[in-house]
Amino acid sequence: MKNSEKFFSFVFLRKILRWTPVVILFLSVALCWGAVLRGGLAGVVAWLWLQSLVPILGAAASIFVAIYAAWKRRFSLPIAITIVLALVAIYPFGWNFDLLPVKYPASLETTTPSATVRLPAAVPLRVGWGGDNLDVNYHVAHPDQRWAYDLTVDPSFMGSERLEDYGCWGVPVVAPAAGKIVKAHDREPDETPGIVSGNIEKPSGNHVGIELPTGTYLLIAHLQRGSVAVKTGEQVQEGQMLGRCGNSGNTSEPHIHIHHQRQHPDFAGGNFAEGLPLYFRNHDGEPMPKGGFEIAGERAVPAGAIVRHLGNQ
Repeated sequence: MKNSEKFFSFVFLRKILRWTPVVILFLSVALCWGAVLRGGLAGVVAWLWLQSLVPILGAAASIFVAIYAAWKRRFSLPIAITIVLALVAIYPFGWNFDLLPVKYPASLETTTPSATVRLPAAVPLRVGWGGDNLDVNYHVAHPDQRWAYDLTVDPSFMGSERLEDYGCWGVPVVAPAAGKIVKAHDREPDETPGIVSGNIEKPSGNHVGIELPTGTYLLIAHLQRGSVAVKTGEQVQEGQMLGRCGNSGNTSEPHIHIHHQRQHPDFAGGNFAEGLPLYFRNHDGEPMPKGGFEIAGERAVPAGAIVRHLGNQ
């Protein structure tokens, strides 16, 4: 090969390499968002990648081009575009810490099947978190808990370190629908209330999973240790006692967590699941009651709906 041909080959290769970080970052971000918008389990995985692997790639690319620009002492168009894409790639990492969270883009109208069940307790329940939007339900940023609820009983949110001070502590929790028990876990301690426990190893604490006739699953979490009254494989009827409200797992005070998902609760560690719409019936409120808080001085005051089951069971 002639020297001139070698030179032009080298120049051409160098131009390709200059644009390589741009291409890699663009494809990573575009493919992940494409999968998320298509939905399904692939969308769930892509959403988690957007918050973990893609930001790592963006950080690595930004460091590489910064070193390259300092070495060459010049700032080029490929470097500028790489930095912009790197920032786009890194941004979702903040969602892990609830910094400017974004709700998982699953549509309430097109996501099926939904489940319509009774409330999981017979006492008046305040909706701490619930609904389709971030302002009333922080769960919507998480694919598996897209339409989850946190239900409390007044008094609540007072910051006490005594479990007995909370109205929800010890309240009987009942099956929201008939189905098969596929998970019954009961050996986690109840955490000290008033602070977030940070229990990421067993976030659901003591919990029960129910398979519905649709082949989808209800998960009821944070039950009181020693109170779970059902066993795996058992068929339960709507209104049958499952346990008592506790404060086990990743929680800040006694409450009933409930959500509906497509995958078995044991599938891939539990977080790799598609959250499905969940509505309530036979109560004195909206089918999907909303939660949320208002700020009063330096305190967050619960402003969610109070709902009560109206049936006989």
